Amino acid sequence: MRFKSTPRRSTPERLLWSRDIRFVRRLAARVVGGRLLELETGTVLIGPVASMPDWLAAEVAHAAASRPEYGLVAVDDTLPESDRYVVAMSSAVLLSGLADRIGMAQSTQVVQTKMLDYFFSLRKLHVIAFQPIIDIATGELHEYECLFRPEMPMLPQSIASVVQAAINTDRGVELDIYIVATVLDHIGRIEPVWRAAGNAPRRYAINLTPLSLLHPAFEAAALGAQVRAAGLDPHHITIECTEQQSVPDIGALQRQVKALRKIGFGFAVDDAGAGYASFALIASLRPSVIKIDREIVHGIGHDDAKQALVEAFVSFGRRIGAHLLAEGIERRADLTALAALRVEFGQGYLLGRPQHEPAPPRRTTDAAPRRARVPSRV
Repeated sequence: MRFKSTPRRSTPERLLWSRDIRFVRRLAARVVGGRLLELETGTVLIGPVASMPDWLAAEVAHAAASRPEYGLVAVDDTLPESDRYVVAMSSAVLLSGLADRIGMAQSTQVVQTKMLDYFFSLRKLHVIAFQPIIDIATGELHEYECLFRPEMPMLPQSIASVVQAAINTDRGVELDIYIVATVLDHIGRIEPVWRAAGNAPRRYAINLTPLSLLHPAFEAAALGAQVRAAGLDPHHITIECTEQQSVPDIGALQRQVKALRKIGFGFAVDDAGAGYASFALIASLRPSVIKIDREIVHGIGHDDAKQALVEAFVSFGRRIGAHLLAEGIERRADLTALAALRVEFGQGYLLGRPQHEPAPPRRTTDAAPRRARVPSRV
């Protein structure tokens, strides 16, 4: 597939792809400086960023009776002109959700590889945000989750899409090595200042994919040495994993988790109840923390079925010696219900939004102590 060559433009561009030609033509009529390309696989509209905002495409799509599926992305003008529009179109097709239907799965692999290359080329731009996790019983801070935020101006991506692209292209270990090193370097710069002011050490949670834990770079002794080299202690770090990919050797992963916990690391299984982290997986890994997926937490204050499910998780956690942490708490009623269910830890916008520097959690009336408890080390 080739696009007609055009002179290099200094104005940033966006590209929209859809199989609904009438929708794209209607949109093109409202885009100043747009170029319409009709291809066998669909119709492409390329135009200046200022003329193709998300709201305009959504408005035209909403007005169409066909409810068209489409993808709208930025064109990366740092790529060679021969590649940039093909990569952008492949990314738009992927975003539309129609890649498999039109036989562009192979192109999706190319897009993801290009996207990761772009991600790694911007190493100095990406940022880390810190979201507080509280002890629900006391309302006090327990630790911070370190959230990696990609900054990719020409091709905006969430960290979830970056991680998935890395998994799909067998670059998950490369991504995790970079993210862990970046996070530890950042914590290693801010934590000494915090402690020098007479404060107690803070705890941090760092995300990894399970397969990375089987790589020598994340062997317990090696990871412990990396943490100590940053001036930190493994006892103040929790490793979080989501089972997004199959692990060929559960036994090896069990041994690695046991070794990590032996030298002081906490270990959390993320997204419990979301279809990834099964009871069988959790039971085999024996984590110190089970994170309940936000979809279960949302609305739990008025949902008997969700409350029953969390009760099962609480009972299960007690049997294997794991603490429960509820993600995505946004409503006071949900926090109250979680407290009544004796879920130990909580995280969400109600308790504190991610910040570029660790900030105290929000005080809520629902997070008042219900009983005294000695803080646990997990």
